[in-house]
Amino acid sequence: MTCRDVMTKDPTTALPTDTIQTIAQVMAREDVGVVPIVEKRGSMRLVGVVTDRDIVLRHVAEGQDATLETATSVMTKTLVTVAPGDDVQRALDAMMEHQVRRVLVAENGDLVGVIAQADVARLGADARTGEVVEQISKPEP
Repeated sequence: MTCRDVMTKDPTTALPTDTIQTIAQVMAREDVGVVPIVEKRGSMRLVGVVTDRDIVLRHVAEGQDATLETATSVMTKTLVTVAPGDDVQRALDAMMEHQVRRVLVAENGDLVGVIAQADVARLGADARTGEVVEQISKPEP
């Protein structure tokens, strides 16, 4: 099974200049915990990612104004990506290695999808899947 088979296609994106409030509204509306950041409207060129955790730890906890600060102030620029044709195991390995619950699926630097921990968990109830989900979910030391 490939990443293309399990990814969420065409995820909602935001721009580096979008406010934190706008990104949080996207998360609420789409019921997602991650919003990929693309360089400009109409482009799928990845430049970063904002997670719900980024907003809480890098923004809310510091008392920033969500209507003034932009994605650039909280986004992660070092991206964990896999290719659409990669085996799903590659996505699992990336999640475990980087202790993330989601990986971006990119082709030639352009976003094509997102794979979340839940997508992987739905693949099966085998021991390996449970082990991966457990490893990803370990609290940080």
